[in-house]
Amino acid sequence: MAVELSRIARKCERAVITAYQELREVGTEDVTAFHACTTLYRIHHPEASLNEARRLVSEWIDHHVVRKSEGPTKGCDC
Repeated sequence: MAVELSRIARKCERAVITAYQELREVGTEDVTAFHACTTLYRIHHPEASLNEARRLVSEWIDHHVVRKSEGPTKGCDC
């Protein structure tokens, strides 16, 4: 399930993916891990709406964890 995190340039994106993977590795259910990562994103970006955070987190999880893609993703500028 591990992703090469050194390829993830954005700090918040790297934090979200690391948190998601670590939560899943210790047995946290998918939806619970997703909600925790959405909260984590909003801590990094309090200006983001809940819907924006959910969209980005789901795109990042799909990109890095599900598809195991290496290319850049859409998101914030941090």
